[in-house]
Amino acid sequence: MPLQVSDYSWQQTKTAVFLSLPLKGVCVRDADVFCTENYLKVNFPPFLFEAFLYAPIDDASSKAKIGNDTVVFTLYKKEAAMWETLSLTGVNKEMLQKIREKSILQAQERAKEAIEAKAAAKREDQKYTLDAMMKIEEEERKKIEDMKESERIKATKELEAWKECQRKAEEQKRIQREEKLHQKETQMEEERKNLKHKSLPRNSSRYLATEGIMITLIFSGKVSPFGETSFSFQWLHKQAEARRAMNTDIPELCDLKEEEKNPEWLKDKGNKLFATENYLAAINAYNLAIRLNNKIPLLYLNRAACHLKLKNLHKAIEDSSKALELLTPPVTDNANARMKAHVRRGTAFCQLELYVEGLQDYEAALKIDPSNKIIQNDAEKIRTVIQGTELKS
Repeated sequence: MPLQVSDYSWQQTKTAVFLSLPLKGVCVRDADVFCTENYLKVNFPPFLFEAFLYAPIDDASSKAKIGNDTVVFTLYKKEAAMWETLSLTGVNKEMLQKIREKSILQAQERAKEAIEAKAAAKREDQKYTLDAMMKIEEEERKKIEDMKESERIKATKELEAWKECQRKAEEQKRIQREEKLHQKETQMEEERKNLKHKSLPRNSSRYLATEGIMITLIFSGKVSPFGETSFSFQWLHKQAEARRAMNTDIPELCDLKEEEKNPEWLKDKGNKLFATENYLAAINAYNLAIRLNNKIPLLYLNRAACHLKLKNLHKAIEDSSKALELLTPPVTDNANARMKAHVRRGTAFCQLELYVEGLQDYEAALKIDPSNKIIQNDAEKIRTVIQGTELKS
């Protein structure tokens, strides 16, 4: 049974009531104050103070100050008048209980309304923030897409012009080769005609060597002396056509020079294009090099860097993973390449907001190069983002 406090003091004006209530040595944080327009309660075990106020007050503007083992209330009256007493008198316990219950219900309703209003305001703020972020992201995405499209068109035109130039050069070479072959065939035809008029013994043989090919001429009474030679020229022509048809499985190679069919040359070409920020053209060079040799890890690693620049994040992850797959076993010679692959894949993960996966790659890079300050700082930033996300959740 709590002990009722009766040694309080109060004063009033027409508009306010000033109530001073001793806490009797109880810690301030243990005091529980409850106030409505008709009811005031202060609970500080084992003591209890209750007041069923003489007239309604404005509980929203009323104040309580706790300090020096005392609670001082400033209660503002709803109607300006002098009270005869602080608390109602001559009221039975049943009526007081109803006032108490009604006050508690009113307080609960106001608390519920305040919570709902706060939640509604929070939802509105979140909606506004989300709309603003989506608008900004859409503008950025549109800007990036326009830039990518412009770069793609520019790179495509440059590549088409380059391919057209190479095609014309190759076509010129092909015409020159055909003319040279035609000249040789004409020369050999003249030699055949000259030999036709020479007298040769029956059942004899002669060997004619032309460009390393041995042609046997067998003469008899029924067989044409130069039938074999004519057949061999047709075979040579077919061989030339077959050589021209080589590399047709890779159409891009048909119009390239011999040095341009070298993956290392294409890799260097892609690196130079990357240095000039022509990322789409660099990707095209790396793509062709990979078609020629798909076992060179630096091709995938460099193409991943291009995809990062163009925000092709999933492709950057794929290429970094392929580079790491090829950079096995892990040895000192490929340590730098493995570190770059982890950092680029980790960067792509973080830009996709997959911070845990990104941190794993940065930590793997730190195992390879523990003294790298830049990677250390980036890893610490990612940890901070992860911790902030967890706290927010």
